[in-house]
Amino acid sequence: MRRNAIGYLSLLGLLGLLGLVAGNEGFYGFFGFFGFMSAFRGKGTDERVNRNVDRACRNSFLYIMLAAALFIAYIASLRAAEAFPLAFAALFAGGIVMFVVSFVYYNERGD
Repeated sequence: MRRNAIGYLSLLGLLGLLGLVAGNEGFYGFFGFFGFMSAFRGKGTDERVNRNVDRACRNSFLYIMLAAALFIAYIASLRAAEAFPLAFAALFAGGIVMFVVSFVYYNERGD
């Protein structure tokens, strides 16, 4: 069993600290990368893990596409451009959280 390199994506969560320094809310979405730390810490990789990663990617992609359509429709219809940074952070962090939750679900289910 090889070591899973996806867990190293949790280091990108440190970029969220730039939001505290710069005052830009868009950086807070990077905190979503810390979810990879709990999901992939100490896990190796094999065919089952790769299949579960594929399924989790599918769920995350569907979330991002549906949520992006809703956010774009909301911003365009209400002309609320100031909501774009929050929508971007919700898409970015939500997609990552969806991936991690889906992966944990499929991994615990044992498929």
